[in-house]
Amino acid sequence: MPLDPFNDLDPDQTVNVLPRRLAGPGALDLHTVWPFPFDDGWHLHPADAGMVFASSPCARLWTRFAPEPEKRGRGTWTIGASRVPFGELTWQTVFDATTPAELLRDVHAELLDLYDQGRLFDGATERYEGYALLLDRGWSHNVKTSDIQTSLAPDLLGGVHQYVNKATDRPEWRVWGGDIWEPDWSAELSSGTPTALVAAFTASLVSTEPVQRAVRDLPVRARQHLYMATPTAKRPPGCSPVALPSSGPVPGRAR
Repeated sequence: MPLDPFNDLDPDQTVNVLPRRLAGPGALDLHTVWPFPFDDGWHLHPADAGMVFASSPCARLWTRFAPEPEKRGRGTWTIGASRVPFGELTWQTVFDATTPAELLRDVHAELLDLYDQGRLFDGATERYEGYALLLDRGWSHNVKTSDIQTSLAPDLLGGVHQYVNKATDRPEWRVWGGDIWEPDWSAELSSGTPTALVAAFTASLVSTEPVQRAVRDLPVRARQHLYMATPTAKRPPGCSPVALPSSGPVPGRAR
């Protein structure tokens, strides 16, 4: 078995590592993941047992963190979108809480951008764009006659599975990091999820911008597959941590 490349480092030392999908969850806090303008009509709704909701001014989009520390995935981050306020969900995404925080941050940043552009239900983006960047980074791509497509990382420790929901003729997605049978984290994106949101997720998945972790927080079974790297890019504008307000009502803007 290969030696742990981080074994001689101080557990409290901070390192920049790649690939992102194997780096562990990192800082699981709202300031890292949610870039929403809570001072401009977005609402924060704390609930029982540590659960927290955020919703758009128009109440057609919401996202939720529900911690479940006793379970393998440690809880879930969920996004739901409806065509009418508080209506039946048009699409939904669910991410394990063990998903690297940087991936979650990039998804929510793209979500906010789609919301601001009025593209929450936009199907104009071709579905191949959801996985195109993976092919550029050396991931395999297998297509079955049943219209099931699977992309796997070169080291096989991560993948994207796409199939078409015959009832809607739209793709559904499953993404994971780690072993396919026992992943470190996984995510499911339902039929109707904007392909642009999927593409933002997969782009973050294979980004060459390292993520920062304390050595003690690196997953033990992934360490031999991680390597230390030098930062290659700055955090995108608008994705920096934000100060979250109290949960009191905030005047909304027209939408």
